Order: sequence, then C-alpha cells, then structure tokens
Amino acid sequence: MPAMGTSITEGEVIAWLKQPGDAVAADESICEISTDKVDSEIPAPAAGTLAEILVEAGQVVEVGVTLGRIAAEGSALPAAGAPGEPKAAAPAPAAAPAEAPRATSGNGRANGSGNGKAKRFYSPVARRLAADRGIDLDQVVGTGRNGRVTKRDVEGFVATAAKAEPPLHTDSPYRPDPPPSPPPRAVPPPSANGHPGQPDELGGDPRPLSRMRIAIGNAMRNSQQTAATCHTVVECDVTALEARRRELGVTALPLVARATIETLREFPDLNATLDGTTITRFERVHLGIAVSLGDDGLIVPVIKDAQDLSIEGLAAKIKDLATRGRAKQLDPQEVQGATFTITNPGAFGASIATPVIDVPQVAILDLEAIVRRPVVVTDDAGGESIAIRSMVNFVLGWDHRAVDGVYAARFLGRLRTSLQG
Repeated sequence: MPAMGTSITEGEVIAWLKQPGDAVAADESICEISTDKVDSEIPAPAAGTLAEILVEAGQVVEVGVTLGRIAAEGSALPAAGAPGEPKAAAPAPAAAPAEAPRATSGNGRANGSGNGKAKRFYSPVARRLAADRGIDLDQVVGTGRNGRVTKRDVEGFVATAAKAEPPLHTDSPYRPDPPPSPPPRAVPPPSANGHPGQPDELGGDPRPLSRMRIAIGNAMRNSQQTAATCHTVVECDVTALEARRRELGVTALPLVARATIETLREFPDLNATLDGTTITRFERVHLGIAVSLGDDGLIVPVIKDAQDLSIEGLAAKIKDLATRGRAKQLDPQEVQGATFTITNPGAFGASIATPVIDVPQVAILDLEAIVRRPVVVTDDAGGESIAIRSMVNFVLGWDHRAVDGVYAARFLGRLRTSLQG
C-alpha cells in the first residue's frame, strides 16, 4: 500500500485491473485503492507479469503492506504454494491504485496487437457500461492516465450524444422530466408487526457504503457536531459578470472565485481555521473547489495560493483539478489544506442550498444557478422599471463560533458589490 500523504495510514483495495499471469507495462495501472482523502489509480512501477495478488479487493491494509508482486520480464512465474506459504516471485513494488485493466476493446479483448491501432486502456466499469449502452469504446476519448477510458468518460459520451449533459451554468434551474422508470416491483404485504417485509422481500439490494462515502459522511457529521453552523443568503445581479465570462470564454465560477479571494482580503476572519478555541487567520488563500464525482461522491481539490492567479489562471486550474479528480489522478496533498471553500450546485440547476462547512475551516460559499428573470431596477435618477436580468443566490455557511451574522452579511454584501460592478 503506497504512502499517499502524511495523514493517511491505511487504504482499501477497490479492484484489481490485472490478474495473475497478465502482462503489465510500466506505468500501466493494475489496481484501484481508496483512502479517507482520495480514490486513486496508481500505475505499475515496472514492466513484467503480475505474479500474485496478496491483498484481495475489499481488504483494508496499512501503508507499506505489499499488495502484489510483479515478475520481471523474462522471469519464470512462481509455482503455486500452500495457502499462506511465501511464493518465490521476483519482488516488486506494492501495486497501488490503478489506471485500467490491460488494453481492451469493448468486448474485453486486447487492442494494439498488430492491427495498427494504438494501445488503449478501459476500466472494467467503463467496459460494462459501454456494453450495456451498446457503445463502441474506440469512439470515447479517455481522460485517465495514458488515455485510459473511465466510467466518467463513457457517461460523458452518452450525455453528449443525447444532448443531455447539463451546462455548467444555466438560465433556469429546471430540467426536463426524466425518462419513465420501470414499473415498480410488487410490494409484499406487511409482516405481523405491521412493518414492510425485509429488504430481500422488497427487491432491495443491500451493500456496504464505499470508503469515500463513509469518509464524506463522517466528515459532514463531525462538522455538524462541531461547528455552530449558520447560513446567510444574498441575491446578486450578475448580468455584467455573464457578459464578462462570455468575453473570456470561461464559466462564471472562476470570476466568482477571483472576486471571493479579493473579498476575503477585507474579511480575513472567514479565511481561517478554528481548532478548539484557537482561530488562525491566513493572508494567503488556499481555495477549495467542490467537485462532484456523480454517484461516487464528491471531492474538494485545493488551489494553493489562489490569490496569485488571474481569472484565466483560476479557470485553467479548476478545470485541471476537476478533470484529474474525476479520473482519480489527484495526490492526497491536492485535497488538503484549504482555508476557504466554494461549492457550485448551481451548475446542476439548484437555486438554493445550505452547505456544510469543511471544518476546521469556518466558512463555505455556495454558488447557485444563474437564472434570467424580471427584476425591479433603478436608474441614476431614482426611477424604477422592470428588466430581465441574470440573477443568482450566494449562500454563505459560517461558523458562529468564529464570526457573527453582521460580519457574514457584510462579506456577502461586499462580494455582491464587486460582482455587480
């Protein structure tokens, strides 16, 4: 189990992407692991043949434990021994979170064997999803390491083909009705005590939570039990911001991030961490950006020294971290050390939410959907009229132990002023 950061002491093997006897190329991923900080795909440290798997999928082991062994090219594979008996394989570095299984086509066969095509890698989940949807994986662009096609890539391909991929920002928080669901299963009659039957009688599918889901739940519960969380909301006219982002060719998020960073300079109590009764305020801004992983959960990569980046620099960094986060290519250090966080559910049409603070931080800013709607506007002479404007809600989650409501409201008011320009 590779060391993934100073605060990580153990990890879980999620899946093996190679099996004993499979050829392994250097830097080709062979298994996936999950830690409390990040799910990762780690490539093979050397070329050869996977000789044996020592830690099966689903097992949690400490850092430093050998996960598997790779026999060097040209070496004989070890003979099978009795259970628990050491095997004489050439030692190899511990296998770590993986890229993808060996190069395969949509039907699981290897590519690149004399047909002139470049070698490609597909994760098992991507292959299953492609088979279910009837997708030719050769048409899907891979964003994983060495061009590996991941589940996220297949889902993005499906969404693009169906023109159903939600835009990053939208003029309306509403979405078309989802496709009809299959008819519900027949519900068994209540048991003698009046309660519905057990999950298996209801067609349930009980399964353990993923390690990431457990980590997210523990972190959110810890926040709710630790911070005195409050929320303040302001409405902001971002018509000028929308014009500016179209001019720059970026989304609204980096513009909001840049304005937030500048506003935090004036309100340093929010760019802070609170440990017990000690609050630490920071001059530099390490900005966390929440990134959805779909059904797999979420992750919060951190833009270190975000105060030094322009709008274009922030846009590029956000895109890079989000892409690598979804491809499981982030290092644990890239999801640690944030001093303030922005979350962006508005990208998926939400109009208001109550974000949970990522303690020990003391605040989190929620960017909601940008919606075109009629509002009352006032001209320089004080006259009022109705106009169609781009409007958005900003929700600030803040820790009442660190600041008060007036401070939070002043921060949001200053942010609104800077964005309305």
